[in-house]
Amino acid sequence: MTRRFYIVLTLLILLIAAGYLVAPLFTIGRWLLLVFVCMMIAEAGILYSRKGMEAARYCADRFSNGDENRVTLQVKNRYAFPVSIELIDEAPVAFQRRDVCFKERIPVNGERTIHYFLRPVSRGVYSFGVIRVFASTVLGLVQRRFTCGDPLDVKVYPSFLMLRQYELLAVSNHLRERGIKRIRQVGNLTEFEQIKDYVQGDDYRTINWRASARRHQLMVNVYQDERSQQVYSVIDKGRAMQQAFRGMTLLDYAINASLVLSYVAMNKEDKAGLITFADSFDTFVPASRHSGHMQTLLETLYAQQATFGETDFSALNAHVNQHVSKRSLLVLYTHFMGKVSMERQLPYLRQLNSCHRLLVVFFEDAELHDFIKGQAETTEELFQHVIAEKYAYEQRLIVNTLRQYGILSLLTQPDRLTVNVVNRYLTLRHEKHVF
Repeated sequence: MTRRFYIVLTLLILLIAAGYLVAPLFTIGRWLLLVFVCMMIAEAGILYSRKGMEAARYCADRFSNGDENRVTLQVKNRYAFPVSIELIDEAPVAFQRRDVCFKERIPVNGERTIHYFLRPVSRGVYSFGVIRVFASTVLGLVQRRFTCGDPLDVKVYPSFLMLRQYELLAVSNHLRERGIKRIRQVGNLTEFEQIKDYVQGDDYRTINWRASARRHQLMVNVYQDERSQQVYSVIDKGRAMQQAFRGMTLLDYAINASLVLSYVAMNKEDKAGLITFADSFDTFVPASRHSGHMQTLLETLYAQQATFGETDFSALNAHVNQHVSKRSLLVLYTHFMGKVSMERQLPYLRQLNSCHRLLVVFFEDAELHDFIKGQAETTEELFQHVIAEKYAYEQRLIVNTLRQYGILSLLTQPDRLTVNVVNRYLTLRHEKHVF
């Protein structure tokens, strides 16, 4: 029964009740009630005379974490008359969506396509239910419910949609729109590639005189950038990385950024690897740039979960020295709750930096900075401002402390993490050809 049904029924009841005061109204009310019942029965009979509605859901087999993922609903009218529908898609409970309800009017043998978007904030399996379609005629007194579609499980992976965006921007030369800076290369090329015939415009300093003497014509050496350097994304999965920003944990931001960094590094002909750790050394994926390696990284990152234990940097240091023999760039994603927590790990960070090029990436609280900019109106808010400013100062002090020991650092807001990390990698790669 629709809302219109109850409104009309209520009015008829009031009309019949008024007949106790004005006798003709009682007779009119009874006749109108009879007409109302006949119309309701007729509408129900028409709606249930045949299976008139079909609906289906279309979406990707896997969703991208932290991105807007499109879900498409298609509904068809098989009745010989136009209908008004109310369509409800049973979205996964994790989204807590109460607005996945659409009202449409569909003509005879017509169809409608409806799009909506879902933004997951954690990895895992999300379960869709069925599609409910409530159809009614122009009278709108009763509705027939149709149950369409099948339950569907969708896996949410790290942000692979971001990889496609960076790939398309690179093709269209619009990387600056994402904040990726163009890095001017400094210095000479370092790796010999081949010897070729001299053509006008080649640098005369690259002429190979021995080869020229043998061939009796000028030959020049061709150089290229140093290739096949190793870039490891090292992700801390301790309890500090469970802090949330805009619904996503810092761990998920780090996972998304490491996936994009690996993609960019492999496109730059470097090798990308992965290391995760918490209270013990956890996952190790050797650096590579072979076909299918990005899928390996994606599947590995999908399974990562934060722990509630204290991060053990000593285990990280021992296992990195054991598994990574070649000097590499280690991009360490972690979060320091204060200068004291950083100082406890500083000896291990210095050891890692002595064998490799270490870049420590940690997070600043954007909401905390917005709070500091506000005005304190009470004594309690004044104390809160002092504590917040002290914490922000300690974060800047951590950067300076790491710099004093020759350790690279990057303090960034979570939503700017990917762009800032890629920019820093490109800068490091072109400052020196070998990490």
